[in-house]
Amino acid sequence: MGDQSSVDQGSVDFERRAIDRTGVDGQPRPLRVLVADDNAVIRMGLRQLLAAEPAVELVGEACDGEQAVQLAAAHDPDVVLLDVRMPGRDGLAVLPELARRCCVLMLTASDDDETIRAALAAGARGYLVYGTFDETGIVQSLRAAAGGGSVLSEPAARVLLEDAARARPGAPQQVRLAPRPEVAALLSEREVTVMELLAAGRSNSEIAATLFLASKTVKNHINRIFAKLQVTTRSQAIAVWLGTNGEYGPAAGRG
Repeated sequence: MGDQSSVDQGSVDFERRAIDRTGVDGQPRPLRVLVADDNAVIRMGLRQLLAAEPAVELVGEACDGEQAVQLAAAHDPDVVLLDVRMPGRDGLAVLPELARRCCVLMLTASDDDETIRAALAAGARGYLVYGTFDETGIVQSLRAAAGGGSVLSEPAARVLLEDAARARPGAPQQVRLAPRPEVAALLSEREVTVMELLAAGRSNSEIAATLFLASKTVKNHINRIFAKLQVTTRSQAIAVWLGTNGEYGPAAGRG
């Protein structure tokens, strides 16, 4: 696992160990995943997505928080993909109980700052917001979590880092994100500037307006950043930039 970010993460514990996936025969076993979402269409989509991954085993599906707790106790998953808003006991209500048992990744449309703060403080290892990743991003996030990493979509990364920056004595109001030096060294000066804005949650058009660049030029810079950091999505790039990456990026596979 790569070096951790030097930013003080507050109540969030980022020193997580990798999940032991060694089977009884000494060979790697599939990653056991539980899905908890009250939307049957989303559960079906995740079921089909995970079924195509031989290294992943879907062990259960829950439609509310209480059922998620019950299924987690019965099936001992490695990772729970947990929605925030569900009937009865919602995701935030059961998160502390689930996080004591296994790794929890929030997978939700809820991107408001207070919900993100509450989830991270309660023990979520990652926070993924629909619309900020593609289908392959879910599987890659599962692998990263299994490797001990923390996975954050841009809205969650922004909230975490803004809060950490404000907590520093004498910190300026304008947050400047602190990357791992060895990662920043891989990029050109212009790419570092683009990456800083990307990590702050800026869209391509916002980056273009800030730097007085054409949108196509920004896209080209981001593609080169992805290639150098060995990632395929913005959330992965941010994780590598901040040092919370698990199994992807330049640090993957290193001792």
